[in-house]
Amino acid sequence: MSDAYAVRGAVAVITLDNPPVNGLGHGQRTAIVAGIDAAQGDARVKAIVLVGAGKMFSGGADIKEFNTPKALAEPTLHTLIRVVETSAKPVIAAIGGTCMGGGLELSLACHYRVAAPDAQVALPEVKIGLIPGAGGTQRLPRAVGVETALNMIVSGAAVPAAQLKDTALFDGIVEGDLLEGASAFAAKVADARPLPLVRDRKSTHPEAEAYFQFARNSVGAIVKNYPAPLKCVDAVAASVSKPFEEGLRYERELFLPLIQSPESRALRHAFFGERAASKIPDVPSDTPTRKVESVAVIGAGTMGGGIAMNFLNAGVPVTFLETKQEALDRGIATIRKNYEASVKRGKLTPEKLEQRMKLLKPTLSYDDVRSADLLIEAVFEEMGVKEAVFRKLDDVAKPGAILATNTSTLDVNRIAGTTKRPQDVVGMHFFSPANVMRLLEVVRGAKTAKDVLATVMQVAKKIRKTAVVSGVCDGFIGNRMVEHYLRQALFLLEEGASPRQVDQAMEGFGMAMGPFRMSDLAGNDIGWAIRKRRYQERPSMIYSRLADRLCEMGRFGQKTGAGWYRYEAGRRDAIPDPQVDEMIAAYRKEKGIVARKIDAAEIVERCVYALVNEGARILEEGIASRASDIDMVYLTGYGFPMHRGGPMLYADMAGLYNVARSMERFAANPHGDPSFWKPAPLLAKLAAEGRTFN
Repeated sequence: MSDAYAVRGAVAVITLDNPPVNGLGHGQRTAIVAGIDAAQGDARVKAIVLVGAGKMFSGGADIKEFNTPKALAEPTLHTLIRVVETSAKPVIAAIGGTCMGGGLELSLACHYRVAAPDAQVALPEVKIGLIPGAGGTQRLPRAVGVETALNMIVSGAAVPAAQLKDTALFDGIVEGDLLEGASAFAAKVADARPLPLVRDRKSTHPEAEAYFQFARNSVGAIVKNYPAPLKCVDAVAASVSKPFEEGLRYERELFLPLIQSPESRALRHAFFGERAASKIPDVPSDTPTRKVESVAVIGAGTMGGGIAMNFLNAGVPVTFLETKQEALDRGIATIRKNYEASVKRGKLTPEKLEQRMKLLKPTLSYDDVRSADLLIEAVFEEMGVKEAVFRKLDDVAKPGAILATNTSTLDVNRIAGTTKRPQDVVGMHFFSPANVMRLLEVVRGAKTAKDVLATVMQVAKKIRKTAVVSGVCDGFIGNRMVEHYLRQALFLLEEGASPRQVDQAMEGFGMAMGPFRMSDLAGNDIGWAIRKRRYQERPSMIYSRLADRLCEMGRFGQKTGAGWYRYEAGRRDAIPDPQVDEMIAAYRKEKGIVARKIDAAEIVERCVYALVNEGARILEEGIASRASDIDMVYLTGYGFPMHRGGPMLYADMAGLYNVARSMERFAANPHGDPSFWKPAPLLAKLAAEGRTFN
């Protein structure tokens, strides 16, 4: 036998050892079955202990095997569970660290379970659009009670073992060495017969019918786009209404269609996409990183303050630099106000607030940023301003410090070129509000060093951001694509739609906010400034001038109380405004456009496929390494619906052949910019070959 199997006195110890989370891959399942078989045949062995190597029991299925033949190869998880459950000698699960998914289902098949007090257990399958598929919905209610089990299964949340110590899930909490405690427990129960099985317990509820109906109503109200949570309720209900084996079969009947559902495919795509985004193809995972123990943020505006908060939250000291005392005071006051709002909501203690504020060092002098390991520029989005800042940073920053720009559209190579150390310059494009939004676009300049990239990706993890690497181009991944999304939205207004109709169609599709509400929130003047630059740089590109007319009226959005909608003081409700309708009607008349009826399906296709077509160009140019990186940008930074999986996966699921045909149809529309709808070469090629982006 391997090192994973050892006999200690009368106890056989089988160690789950499959880093990083002891996933139950085919090799691991085979090893456990072999260990149990060996223990059955060894007269010295009276009991068997399953324990995880390192700090956890098991994180469940091995994600490396998803969608491969190994996932279904014997012994499957179901077979392994039967082997454990039918063992003639008692099997004890020794649960430390994390025990989730298939790991918890395996432990529920064991005759006994003991746990470290700080262990965490969970059935998180709902988070990837599934229900537990190896008996979890039938065994957990029998172990912890129906209501606790249903809450765990529907939320997917981890629960501390100590919270469940009085349930049948655990036969003991082990203080001190877990394996020693589990072995002592195993010796104590070695001769006890019959062997207890969770499956033999009853799953009951005093008012089952009313309770499950209430659960369906409650869950249904908050998970409209996801079928899995309601199926979780149905499966747990079966643990009460059906005999165990029938319940298992019913769980399987519910599980199999879910794994084929577009929602589960989208959620699994996001799960894998987030992990893939952290890997840069030509930067090895063992690339040495630079030390980042202190940060300087240059610019104390809304963005600079939000960026600073990310580091303060992570316990990293921040030097906060401004040129004027008034601006600096305002920036510090805004950070404090944000933290005070968190205290009011009970998300932060007053002590933590003060701890974080103490880490913030305000200054008006560039001399005070000399010792910072990472310096992030967050000043006005204008090349001359940023170049001036970087010249100063080049003079004062210590050798080896990383110089980052928070630009959202400007040329990072040009900014790096103002320094004598372009290898140390990188883009760190945070999304507003920077202390809330998960996305961080890491922009790789032509000369950015690999260790700088590796360090920034590590920093992103520390401040809990989803980092996606982009090459240098105008707008990088997200804003380059969103420009065409907004262009289509404006062409739709010219042709006959209203701002409310476009927003409702996109929000019905699942976007967190339609394009016009989003523009009002961001500030219409920001888009106006970018368009003015575009008119100079790309005179051949066709734009609607409707948004310019709106800005000429001083309607910059929520901050001025009027944009595409009007806003009442102290409220954010977007109220349709007849003035905007009149402006659009006058514009159509001036251009000789006769308004037509436009349905929601056309609005969605034109806006989403505009993202897809530009995304295909970005992939082809190597600006993004993989299609899933583009999807992660949109899922975490632009409110794209998670159940759709991102624009590129959405196109894959619609079929690229169908997407290309729709584009041909849009190109026949003489209005707007028909040339844009020529499918990008990569999209055309994949569509012709019947392939996908992902």
